Amino acid sequence: MTAPESSRLAPLAGAGIDRAADERAEPGLLDHIRADPAARVLVVVGDTAPLSAPDTLHWVAPSAVPDGGEWAFLGRGPDGVALLLAAFSEADDRAFDAPAGWGSLRVIGGGLGEHDATAFVTALSLGRWLVDGRFCPACGSLLMLADAGWSRRCPACGRQHFPRTDPAVIVAIRSARDPDLLLLGSNAMWGANRFSCFAGFAEAGESLEATVRREIWEESGIRVASVQYRGSQAWPYPRSLMVGFLATAVDDEAARPDGEEIVAVRWFTRAEIGAALAGDGDVVLPGRASIAHRLISDWHAGAA
Repeated sequence: MTAPESSRLAPLAGAGIDRAADERAEPGLLDHIRADPAARVLVVVGDTAPLSAPDTLHWVAPSAVPDGGEWAFLGRGPDGVALLLAAFSEADDRAFDAPAGWGSLRVIGGGLGEHDATAFVTALSLGRWLVDGRFCPACGSLLMLADAGWSRRCPACGRQHFPRTDPAVIVAIRSARDPDLLLLGSNAMWGANRFSCFAGFAEAGESLEATVRREIWEESGIRVASVQYRGSQAWPYPRSLMVGFLATAVDDEAARPDGEEIVAVRWFTRAEIGAALAGDGDVVLPGRASIAHRLISDWHAGAA
C-alpha cells in the first residue's frame, strides 16, 4: 500500500515527537526524569488534557502533577526536552486548573499542531492501558512497570504485557457511475442526521483488504471493485488503529443499511458534502480529529 503525501495525513497521524525508544530500557529512567525540573509532563484525565490555549496543550513540570497517576516516558520534544505522561482515570477530578480549561482528544485533536497532536494521541493510547491494565490477565497478580511505562511484567507467572492495538478499517465509498457521489452511513448510536464512513474491526486471520470488503458488504450491501489505501491514525476509543481506505462500488443501487448497526445509508453529492463540511444544513459529518473527516474532505477536494 502506498501512503498519501505527508500534507494529506490525518490530523493524528503525524510524527511530532521523538519516541526515543532506545532510552526506555535505561534503569531508573522514569525516576531520573521526574526529578528533572526541565522535563515536561502531559497530564491526561480520562480522555482530556489541559490547555494553555484552545489549540495548544498545557505542559507542566513534574512537581506540579498530583499524586496517584500512572507515569510513562513519552519521548523527546524538538528541543530535546524529556516528555512524560501522567495518566489518571476518568473518574478522577481534574488534576488542576488549566489556563484554557481541559479538552477531549475527539474535540480538540484536529486543531492541535503536529507536536501536541502526536503527544496527545500517544499519551491517551498509552495512558488508558496503564490505568486499566494493572493486573495480569493470566493470573491476576499486580503487574510491575517496565520499559519506562511501555510494558509490564508479572512477578508471579513471568509474562510480559504490552499495550494492545486493535486494527480497524474505515472506508469512504464512491459511486460506480457518478464521480460526484459518495456513500456514507448513519450509525444506530448517533442522531438521525449524523453520517460518516463505514468502519469495522479486522477479525482473526483476516487481511485489511478482506476486512474492507466484508464490512462494506455487511453494513451497506455494497460490493466494491477497488480498494485504495489512504492513510491511518491511532484512535484510542478504546485502542484502535484506524486504517483508511477509499473504495468504489460495483452497483450503486444495491446500497441498503444492515438495520442493526447502520440504520441509514445515503448517496451524497459533492455539493452536499461541501455544504456539510462548511457547517451548512442539517447533516453532521465527523469532527476534524478523525480520519473519517480527512477521507471525506479529500474526496470532496478531488484529492482522493
